[in-house]
Amino acid sequence: MAGGHKHRLRVVGTPEFKRKVGKILALIKVAGYYDFLRTYIRRVSEVDGVSQLREADAAIWLNVYVVEDPFEGVRFVVQKAEQMRDYLDGKLYYIAGELSAVRRSIVFLEKLRDSVRDEGLRVRCEEVLKRWTEERVL
Repeated sequence: MAGGHKHRLRVVGTPEFKRKVGKILALIKVAGYYDFLRTYIRRVSEVDGVSQLREADAAIWLNVYVVEDPFEGVRFVVQKAEQMRDYLDGKLYYIAGELSAVRRSIVFLEKLRDSVRDEGLRVRCEEVLKRWTEERVL
């Protein structure tokens, strides 16, 4: 599927939610992952409950807490896109499979850090990377 169909990504939610997801999508574009995201995800929806991947809909449900910090939000969105890829490829995508997706989202953060030109954004990316690469997380 990687070289094939790309979804027209749709963001569903309040104007504030859409604005915050827009910031997340901008970071995804900077790192060169936008086509990857559109390959596996067709919709990002605002929810009041738990943020999660909805495999049957090729959708990611996000609550306001996940989108509050664009760097944490972008890592989560990429993790869920990675899990969707594993799901479609017939690989384990939950429990132990989720750990693999987290690791790949960290690789994404490294690419983002190396791609971003603004020093403040690079520093913020480094902070999130440090938090996710500490031994106790993985």
